[in-house]
Amino acid sequence: MYLSNKPSPLESSTDSASSSSTQAHVDSTQQGASRTSHVHEHPMLQHSSNGQTRPPTLFVIFGAQGDLTKRKLIPALYNLAASGHLPQEFVILGVDGVSMNNEDFRLKISRDIQELSTRRIDPTIKDWLLDRLHYLSGDFRDPQTYECLQTTLTELNAQYGTQGNFLYYMATSPTFFGEIVQQLGDKGLVAHNKEYSRRIVIEKPFGHDLESAQSLNHTLRSVLDESQIYRIDHYLGKETVQNILVFRFANGIFEPVWNRQYIDHVQITVAESLGVEHRGNYYDQAGALRDMVPNHLLQILGFVAMEPPNAFDPEAVRDEKAKLLRAIQPMNPIDVLQSTVAGQYKAGLSNGGQVASYRSELNVSPTSLRETYTAMTLFIESWRWEGVPFYLRTGKRLNERVTEVVIQFKSAPLMLFRKTPVDRLTPNVLVIRIQPDEGISLSFGAKIPGPQVQVGNVDMDFQYSKYFGDSPSTGYETLLHDVMAGDATLFQRSDNVELGWSVVDPILKVWDSLGTHAIHNYAAGTWGPVEADALLAKDGRMWRNY
Repeated sequence: MYLSNKPSPLESSTDSASSSSTQAHVDSTQQGASRTSHVHEHPMLQHSSNGQTRPPTLFVIFGAQGDLTKRKLIPALYNLAASGHLPQEFVILGVDGVSMNNEDFRLKISRDIQELSTRRIDPTIKDWLLDRLHYLSGDFRDPQTYECLQTTLTELNAQYGTQGNFLYYMATSPTFFGEIVQQLGDKGLVAHNKEYSRRIVIEKPFGHDLESAQSLNHTLRSVLDESQIYRIDHYLGKETVQNILVFRFANGIFEPVWNRQYIDHVQITVAESLGVEHRGNYYDQAGALRDMVPNHLLQILGFVAMEPPNAFDPEAVRDEKAKLLRAIQPMNPIDVLQSTVAGQYKAGLSNGGQVASYRSELNVSPTSLRETYTAMTLFIESWRWEGVPFYLRTGKRLNERVTEVVIQFKSAPLMLFRKTPVDRLTPNVLVIRIQPDEGISLSFGAKIPGPQVQVGNVDMDFQYSKYFGDSPSTGYETLLHDVMAGDATLFQRSDNVELGWSVVDPILKVWDSLGTHAIHNYAAGTWGPVEADALLAKDGRMWRNY
């Protein structure tokens, strides 16, 4: 697993692909050769931070004209090139329905890099990357596109010496995932062996419920081996999420108290201050529960609560995550009513200004019953976690943009201080901040100076940017690096995906049956509906708000 410097916070984004072109267009070989006959040597290979380069790779992006490619993939690839983590034998082929030749595509990407790069542009590195950009236009559903793709891949593979290693990235609408994979299979473009690799990266959403996720898994596995499929969750590219494993298992002082004897409860919060922005079409179909819980929140939960793997190996780590997800106590309809909350934001004050309600957002139904907030209580049926509640919440238009894990420990006995002014002891709290300021803090009690015994809370605070420096990043660098290297540690396996949906499905069914009665309104700029506060209050606890 490649660990980059601190990735910057990442807003969720989806991508849609245009497929209106019915005739595939391939830029002339002569035009491509004229640009690449004097291909620059990689300007940073000799300065690779870990002393090694990645295997030769032909990187194919389906949905090359989309927002994900523009804002995340290309900037991430530029950052990898700048840090010496791309091989000399590297080339990018963009595939999409917009008719365009190589030079036009390079010009577009050049402007995108200049506009959206997370770091200062080095012209030499930028030229190195642009030299390796090629484009193929075609309809994702047209077999002719894949015949042209086969020819183009053969030419680029020979020209750049990528040794048959093809990496396909699905930066498209999910409706194309199965279609593209089947077409690639029909042309023999995903067949792999010991001599070369053929891998496919699948973006979320991976299905919209358990049945659709199982169907998509079946489609993929009818063409691909599981080892070829990399289901990506960009939250796992964040340093602090990865550091949970290091924090737990590389430090002897924490794991011994990481259990029901010492921990009172755990909170996982993914809060966004923005609304749905330009994602109304998608969000009004998905909602907060589908969009965030089966992937982001349950993935974080897996790292926080799983048992130690027997090796730092992709399958060992994913095995333990699967065991953890299986151990989540299933919910019946009564549990759903008592242990979950759905909310939808109304108009209110956010980020210093008045904002509209969810139902007034672009491409959202004015009578929508889609939730923009969800909170829930989960229990894990295991020796380690029996009786420890895990509180999860996520939502749009909340008071702050923050993603964090809060571990609240049980309070120490007060008896030692019964003859002092101390009337209560505040529990120790460990906060793992994932965004926006990645770091870890631990609060504990200390004596306040003076003649009397008084206890005050103090914090030990660690921030990535202060300790390791702030290296601008998109959050995708680690994940792209890992998939090129064939390291699947941070990617979801098919059973992980289906187990995540099995947690969510009973909740969706009850909420759908309740209709308007399932949704609780909250004003934009607050921390969500009051019913979410009551969810913890009935247990004598409260959310950690700012």
